[in-house]
Amino acid sequence: MIDPKHAVSISRQAELLGISRAAVYYVPRPISEGDLALQRRLDELHLEYPFAGARMLRDMLNAEGSRAGRKHVGTLMARMGIEALVRRSSTSRRHPDHAIYAYLLRGVAIERPNQVWALDITYIPMRRGFVYFVAVMDWASRRILSFRLSNTLTADFCVEALEDAMGRHGAPEIVNTDQGSQFTGSEFIGKLKSRRIAISMDGRGCWRDNIFIERFWKTLKYEEVYLKAYETVSEARESIRRYVQFYNQRRPHRALARRTPDAAYFSGLELKAAA
Repeated sequence: MIDPKHAVSISRQAELLGISRAAVYYVPRPISEGDLALQRRLDELHLEYPFAGARMLRDMLNAEGSRAGRKHVGTLMARMGIEALVRRSSTSRRHPDHAIYAYLLRGVAIERPNQVWALDITYIPMRRGFVYFVAVMDWASRRILSFRLSNTLTADFCVEALEDAMGRHGAPEIVNTDQGSQFTGSEFIGKLKSRRIAISMDGRGCWRDNIFIERFWKTLKYEEVYLKAYETVSEARESIRRYVQFYNQRRPHRALARRTPDAAYFSGLELKAAA
């Protein structure tokens, strides 16, 4: 947008575009190898101890020999999009522009495919960076219906994953998410309302409200992500795609009486059609 060679000065160009002159000259600093290593370890610790906040994680890291302060750990957690999963007071506070919806699944028997879908985002470490991963899961069968990777925490890749899942499998009755801004914004909510899908959201900090997809994150990371060191986003995408295919088609699931998610999903659809 800014043309240094233009007759109009850079200051004036910045003023016309509504940005500060400092932003024109700012060059983002690459994330250090040390911080990437800390983020990887924080991700592992967060999976094991989701209740741990910045102070507890700092103490765990220090006990392992890593010198990191509480504020630095908090900064890395914010970059990764993770926080201690504990129940808070005043959870009804809302973003002034985003509506928050009630949790609809408490006490509901979820017994058939496409009755409830869940979406969530997690952090994926790579050799020289990281990406964010969103998945769409059918709750009854644990089948992963779609996923997307992104290097930013914007809503577009979540909307793409949702649209892909609906294009392949039709619309569910209910979609459950957390209260992250990617899921409360008009772009994502509009897609659900246009298909008359009921909207359900976890209580803030209530990780058990979406426990099945939280369990999938642990499975994905220990069976795939932590065994690899992806060099590029395309390599990460392809490798995770192969794992998701394995998870859906070949990996028996204890909660499904040792059936695979594919077997549970498609047999459920057959029963629904017969009924």
